[in-house]
Amino acid sequence: MIGIGSDHGGYDLKQVVIAYLEEQGIAYKDFGCMDKKSCDYPVYGKAVAEAVSDGTCEKGIVICTTGIGISMIANKIAGVRCALCADTVSARLTREHNDANVLAMGGGIVGNNLALSIVDTFLHTEFSKEEKHQRRIDMINDTL
Repeated sequence: MIGIGSDHGGYDLKQVVIAYLEEQGIAYKDFGCMDKKSCDYPVYGKAVAEAVSDGTCEKGIVICTTGIGISMIANKIAGVRCALCADTVSARLTREHNDANVLAMGGGIVGNNLALSIVDTFLHTEFSKEEKHQRRIDMINDTL
């Protein structure tokens, strides 16, 4: 299951991503927000990250206007490796090299078509399991 959440600045893009997940038959849980009324991104970024951390969700997608703030809160949760991506190469490499488990995007930065390509790449790219990459992930995890 994929956890997804956004603030008001990412709401429209979140709806586009949800439609994609539904079309693809990918199970998801929407952690909010539920409309475009001004709200605080830490609430939704934390909810998604905690669901990934505790195993409720395999991966997460978080969206705010830039993706920066919501990625910061997601990365404060133990076991979460959130990557802010605005292109498919970064999405592929963060899965292959960092085994990122949460994707952050900026609703005001990436357009719908690019965002869906980023999501598709992130969800369908496997971790390489190369020793050097696993060693680095272990170092990240050991700092928590």
